[in-house]
Amino acid sequence: MKVLVLGGDGFCGWPTALHLSARGWDVTVVDNLSRRNIDNELEVRSLTPIRTMGERIAAWKSISGRTIDFVNMTVGKEFDRLVALIRDLKPDSVVHFAEQRAAPYSMKSARHKLYTVDNNINATHHLLAAIVESGQDVHLAHLGTMGVYGYGTAGLRIPEGYLKVTVDTDNGPAEQEILFPPNPGSIYHMTKTQDALLFQFYARNDSLRITDLHQGIVWGTQTEETRQDERLINRFDYDGDYGTVLNRFLMQAAVGYPLTVHGTGGQTRAFIHIQDTVRCVELALNNPPRAGERVKILNQMTESHRVRDLATLIADVTGAEIAHVANPRQEADENELVVANDQFRDLGLKPITLKQGLMDEVTDIARRYADRVDPARIACVSSWNARRAEAVAAEAGTQPAPPRPEARPKPRLVRPA
Repeated sequence: MKVLVLGGDGFCGWPTALHLSARGWDVTVVDNLSRRNIDNELEVRSLTPIRTMGERIAAWKSISGRTIDFVNMTVGKEFDRLVALIRDLKPDSVVHFAEQRAAPYSMKSARHKLYTVDNNINATHHLLAAIVESGQDVHLAHLGTMGVYGYGTAGLRIPEGYLKVTVDTDNGPAEQEILFPPNPGSIYHMTKTQDALLFQFYARNDSLRITDLHQGIVWGTQTEETRQDERLINRFDYDGDYGTVLNRFLMQAAVGYPLTVHGTGGQTRAFIHIQDTVRCVELALNNPPRAGERVKILNQMTESHRVRDLATLIADVTGAEIAHVANPRQEADENELVVANDQFRDLGLKPITLKQGLMDEVTDIARRYADRVDPARIACVSSWNARRAEAVAAEAGTQPAPPRPEARPKPRLVRPA
C-alpha cells in the first residue's frame, strides 16, 4: 500500500510517516519545510533538536531497513507537479497535514491571516482538484480540528460531523441531516471549516473518497518509532504561538516557569496523545469510505479537560506555581465540551489517557533540553483584538522571568505511594 503524507515534516506528519512505514506502507513525504521557516521568522526553535529531512530519513532506514521518500513541494502552488506525482506514484491514500496549524499564529497580524487562508485553503483545493485531474482512485484522509465546532456550550454531545434536524415545511415537519454548524474561533479554524465544505462538494460531485479527522489538542512528543533514536525525535513546540497547552504546562513546570493559564482557565478542550494520533490515522486509512459515500467524519480525541484543572493537576505533581494571565482569545470564560468518538472506539482504538508516566516522559524531555528554552518566547502575545492585545502585552511585560537554565531548580515531583 502506497501513501503520500503531505506535511510529513511536521509535529503530526513526521511520526505518522514513521508509524505507517513501520507497518509496511510505502511512504512518500511531501513538504516545503515551511514550519522550519516559521521558526526562523519567530526566532524560536523546537525544544527538541530537529535533524534535517535527509538525516531523519537516513536514520530511519538504518534502524528499520525501510525507505521513506521525500519531495520538496508547495502543495497549494505547484498544481501540475502534484498531479504528476499522484499519477506517477498511484498512491492508495493521501494524508493531508499540509496546512498552517496554529490558531495564535493565524491571528498575529493581517499578513498572518492572509498567509493562513492562502496556504491552507489552496493546499486543500489543489489536492482535491489534483486527485480528480489525475484520474486515480485515491482515499484522502485530512487532519482537521475539533475547533470547527466552536467552544460554546451547545448543550448537547457533539456528534461526529453530522446533525439530525427537524425542519418545518408546508407539508409539516421534515427530518434531514446537515453538517454540524461550524463556529470557528480563529482564522486557522475558519480555514478548516472551508475545507469541510470543499470536501462535501468533491465527494458529491466527483465521488472522491474522503475522511475528515476532527482532532483535539495533541500532547506528548514521542511515539513508538520516534523514541528509537534521537535523530528521529519529534518536534516539541513550547512558544506562545505553536505550543499546545498541556505540553506548554509540562515544559513550564520542568524549567521552573509559572504555568500560564489564560483567563479563568474555564475553557474545556478535547485532547489526544500523539501516539493515538498516528494510530487513528492508520485506522482511518484502513477503513476508507466507498466511492459515492458522503464524507466520513471522525472525532479524533480521547478525553476532555478544563485548562485550570490541567494546571492544578500538574502543579500538584510538580510543585509549579500557577499564573492567571489575560486571555488573548475572544472566547467564553467557561464552556462545556462533550464529544462523541464512537467510530474510532468501534474500530478498535484503545485510548491513551492522561497518565503520570506519559507526563513524566514529556517533563523529562523538557528537562533534557532545558538549555534550548528561550523564556521570552513562552508567553502568548498574539491577540484576537486590539483591547486584548494591550492587556496581553502588559501582562507579558510584567511576567517574572525564570532563572537561567543552568540555575533553574528541578521541580518537586510528588508520586503516589
